[in-house]
Amino acid sequence: MANGSGVPEKVAWVLVRDGAVLVARSHGRDRFYLPGGHREPGESDGETLVREIDEELRAAIDPRSMVHFGSFEVGEGHPEHGPFRMICYTADHRGELTPAREIAEKAWFRYADRDRVSVIDGLVFDALYEAGRLT
Repeated sequence: MANGSGVPEKVAWVLVRDGAVLVARSHGRDRFYLPGGHREPGESDGETLVREIDEELRAAIDPRSMVHFGSFEVGEGHPEHGPFRMICYTADHRGELTPAREIAEKAWFRYADRDRVSVIDGLVFDALYEAGRLT
């Protein structure tokens, strides 16, 4: 779903543990990505994240714990898929992280795995690494 400027957006979850970040891979895809997805009409970022993480990983996000980590964007004409914006949040959760629906697997990636994610996810990896959160 696009925002008012027409740029497609994704709301994504940044979960870091022991210097690694949670990523997921969809069935039939090679690249991994941060879990999350596009807003449904009328949804807030919190509602989107709660719904998407429940659908993808069967975990319950606590929307009160959401903290904006950053917004990342690739511009018009980018060969991978531009323009595109990803709005990232950290948040607490309840429940096991169990791949569901379109998710084939989950993994914990370190900075050395950056080449296995999309360009926009790579920007988040860079920010996490620069902040000392990703090893």
